[in-house]
Amino acid sequence: MIRNQFAKAVLVATGFVLLCVVPGMAWEQSALPVAVQTPNGARPGVQPKKDALPTNDFDGLNYTDAQKAELAKIHRETESHKALVVKDQKLTEDQKNALLLGYTRMEYTEEFKVLTPEQQRQVRQKLLARKASAQAAQKKQPPRN
Repeated sequence: MIRNQFAKAVLVATGFVLLCVVPGMAWEQSALPVAVQTPNGARPGVQPKKDALPTNDFDGLNYTDAQKAELAKIHRETESHKALVVKDQKLTEDQKNALLLGYTRMEYTEEFKVLTPEQQRQVRQKLLARKASAQAAQKKQPPRN
């Protein structure tokens, strides 16, 4: 029984740590970049909010074979971690969503490191353009009362 309590506490703490691992990515939740989205059937009942999954910032980049292999490896590892989270019956939906979002952020960061400096510049430009358009759209909306 003590083992289960300890394991649960470690898992919850890990989730919070994962959310804090990438301090440079402290954007609005709706502006979080996602490298690869899993099909809807992969995580039945446990999915982050749709506005937390924006467009793919890596679209349109030309990868070398070595980059493709490394990106595939990162994606496989992340998906295996996410699958374990989804299957864990001890976690609440909120805990699962937090862990899945944390793994998505970590995947994005690892994939970004694989890119060349020019590719990284292109991704940053896409991100900044998307943030600017989101801010402009937010300014156009009337204030809520």
